[in-house]
Amino acid sequence: MTNAGLTVLTEENSGDIIMRMLEEFFPEFTEKLDEIDKLYAEKRPIDEKTYQYLCFALSIKARSKPCVLKHFKGALEAGATVKDLSYIFALTMREAAGADDCWTHDVIGDWKEILKGNVCCSCSGDEEK
Repeated sequence: MTNAGLTVLTEENSGDIIMRMLEEFFPEFTEKLDEIDKLYAEKRPIDEKTYQYLCFALSIKARSKPCVLKHFKGALEAGATVKDLSYIFALTMREAAGADDCWTHDVIGDWKEILKGNVCCSCSGDEEK
């Protein structure tokens, strides 16, 4: 998408734009990514459908629209059904919610102490007491 000759960065095109930038200014990095992808494919101990399920779930958790779409399609091509992917999606959301919930409880479990000002957060400018 362009606006007055400028490319507008959107969720849909951000991955492509960043990869093109890396290819232009740091081609060695993108070459290494390609090597890693080849190594993963050679050493993969799981079948393609399982691989696509894992990547689909990780892409959801990472909130990467291009990757979610890529691995949704990849899973279908590997023999998955939309029902299978719905289960993977639900499982990912449930497990992510549980993990996020546990992590959040660890972070703000002492909420009463936070309210009293007894918990330091250096990223917000607090100083150790």
